[in-house]
Amino acid sequence: MHNDEADESGWEVARPGGAPPVAGVRMAGFRDRVGQTLDLRVLPQPTVVVVIGLGNDPFTVDDGTGRRPSTSPHPTPSLVASLSPGPARIRGRDVECIEMCLTPGAAYALLGVSPLELEGTVVGLEDLWGRGERQLRERLAAATAWQERFTLVGEFLARRAARGPAMTPEVAGVWDTIVANGGRVRVDDLAASCGWSRKRLRSRFTAQIGLTPKRAAMLVRFDEAARALRAGGNAADVALAHGYADQSHLHRDVRAFAGCTPGALAGV
Repeated sequence: MHNDEADESGWEVARPGGAPPVAGVRMAGFRDRVGQTLDLRVLPQPTVVVVIGLGNDPFTVDDGTGRRPSTSPHPTPSLVASLSPGPARIRGRDVECIEMCLTPGAAYALLGVSPLELEGTVVGLEDLWGRGERQLRERLAAATAWQERFTLVGEFLARRAARGPAMTPEVAGVWDTIVANGGRVRVDDLAASCGWSRKRLRSRFTAQIGLTPKRAAMLVRFDEAARALRAGGNAADVALAHGYADQSHLHRDVRAFAGCTPGALAGV
């Protein structure tokens, strides 16, 4: 195991060493050492987040209306947050879990559903992986060492990836261009880069990413701006640095993605 630590907040954090078992997957293990309550606000980001719960108490997910966005009959022990979820909070006690951040390409291969089915939601992982999720979670809970757990997850993901669909090179290339440019791209230029019309790009990209190219670019730009705000950046300076027309433009995007003001986001 690489980088096993316990921070001042009482969380034990473990990360695997070496290359990820599947390209586009970043893993970490978390264990609550002091019995605190987790109350986590979900923010949109350009990765799909998968959390496999290993503790005794399941997570509960509130989508802001009091409804739990999962078809499971009980609070979900594991969950998936899509690229751009709506306002949601994840709560739990005595949390022990493995968190995975998936690039859109990895999510497309591993989750087993169209990204369009996940857009704007947090759902139970069992709803997607069925019995496979339950069996994996049981094996992880029985293992005591983080490295053994990471190995089990890696083997499981490798098997799913071998059977899963591959993102088309054009769509993967457009996504990489959006990320490399911090979301500051024109859709016409993206279409020209792969020799497609805007209509074809929108159709293919949305089917495999779950967002339109324009929305994906907005999400990537928002993510970079949100990181800058949370690092203490001034809203006006952040707006200028990340390609927003002005501070009001940044304010509108933060409202649309996070449901709050830039000042409130900085404190999340």
